[in-house]
Amino acid sequence: MEKLLWCFLTMISFSQAFGHEDMSTRAFVFPKESDTSYVSLEAESKEPLNAFTVCLRFYTALSTVRSFSIFSYATKKSSNDILIFWTKDKGYTFAVGGPEVLFTVSEIPQAPTHICASWESATGIVELWVDGKPRVRKSLNKGYTVWSDASIILGQEQDSYGGRFDAKQSLVGDIGDVNMWDFVLSPEQINAVYVGGTLSPNVLNWRSLKYKAQGEVFIKPQLWS
Repeated sequence: MEKLLWCFLTMISFSQAFGHEDMSTRAFVFPKESDTSYVSLEAESKEPLNAFTVCLRFYTALSTVRSFSIFSYATKKSSNDILIFWTKDKGYTFAVGGPEVLFTVSEIPQAPTHICASWESATGIVELWVDGKPRVRKSLNKGYTVWSDASIILGQEQDSYGGRFDAKQSLVGDIGDVNMWDFVLSPEQINAVYVGGTLSPNVLNWRSLKYKAQGEVFIKPQLWS
C-alpha cells in the first residue's frame, strides 16, 4: 500500500492547475513513447519576443533511433514559433516563426547533453551551443517577432497550438534545467549557465517554474547533478 501511494505521489498523471516550485536538482522523466504525456510551461513574461535564449539539459537514447522534440513553443500565429528538434541522421533543427535551419550533428552521445539556442530579430542570427561549445552561426527569419500567449511544451512537438501530438516525435528520457531569457546571452554568460549558473532567467526559470503535467510524467533527481 505504501509503495502504491509513493508511486501515486511521484507520478504526475492527472490534469492540474499550474504548479509553481523550485525544480533545481530535479528533472521531468518521460519513460516511454506516447502522444499523451507532456509538460506545459507558463512563461513569466507574456510579451512578444524580438530576441531570446533557451538553455536546457536532456538525456535520451533516441538519437540514433528516431527524431524527437526537445522544446516546442507555439503561438496562435505559428505552431513552430520556436522549435528545437532532433532530426535523426541530420542533427538539431531550430525553427523560428516556421522557417528553420539545421545544425548538422551525426548523433547525440548517450550522456546528459546541455544546449543553448538563441536568436535575434535585428540580424536574424541564430546560435546553437552544445555542451558549452558553439556551432557555426546561421541566419533565420530576420525582422520577425515571436508572438505572445505561447503554449510551451516539453515532451511533445505541437502541430497545432497546444496539441496534435505524434508519439513518434515524443521525447523518451529526462529533461531539466530549462531556462529562457528575452535576450541573447553572451558567450561568457552561456558558459556560466553551462557550469551551473542561472543569470536570473526572465521568461522561464527552472528555480521558480510554473508547470502543468499530463500523462505518464515523473519528477526525479537529476542524473547530471
